[in-house]
Amino acid sequence: MKITVAISGASGSILGINFIKQIPKNIEVFAVFSKSAKKALKLENNISTDEIFKEFKNVTIFKDSNIGASIASGSFKVDKMIILPCSQNTLAKCAVGISDSLITRAFSVMLKEKREIIIAPREMPFSTIALKNMLTLSKLGVTIAPPILGYYSNQQSLEDMEKFLIGKWFDLLKIENNLYKRWE
Repeated sequence: MKITVAISGASGSILGINFIKQIPKNIEVFAVFSKSAKKALKLENNISTDEIFKEFKNVTIFKDSNIGASIASGSFKVDKMIILPCSQNTLAKCAVGISDSLITRAFSVMLKEKREIIIAPREMPFSTIALKNMLTLSKLGVTIAPPILGYYSNQQSLEDMEKFLIGKWFDLLKIENNLYKRWE
């Protein structure tokens, strides 16, 4: 399996990092960080992407400005894509077909090729415009899965909460996992 993980500039970009860290080694990962994601990571977590990139030994990382990257082509077969977190700016661009970055170009390619896409929009509450954009994308077959907790798994820490969310996204992507306690 090949998966693109796009991290846009919404609050909670660390979720995208932790998602990548949990992906099984047998899955080929392509990652893209927007400029705003890099800024959010620095502001919220005091982490530079240079530090993170050193950890990602088996991940191909592209610059968001590289619209000629392999994941921007339909002939390069990536099976799944997740935008995690998805900023409202990226959500709006995806909903109306603007492809001015690698993230939005890769999204457009995945959409036209009818491949699996998940968007994890951030910010609360959702505005009417954001809800309309999500509805537009949902009607096109995109799964809308914001980071919303289910309290039945008895999370005791922020790490437990993140594992629950990542496990739910893995479930949607059909990636086997035991990251959270399931309902019995």
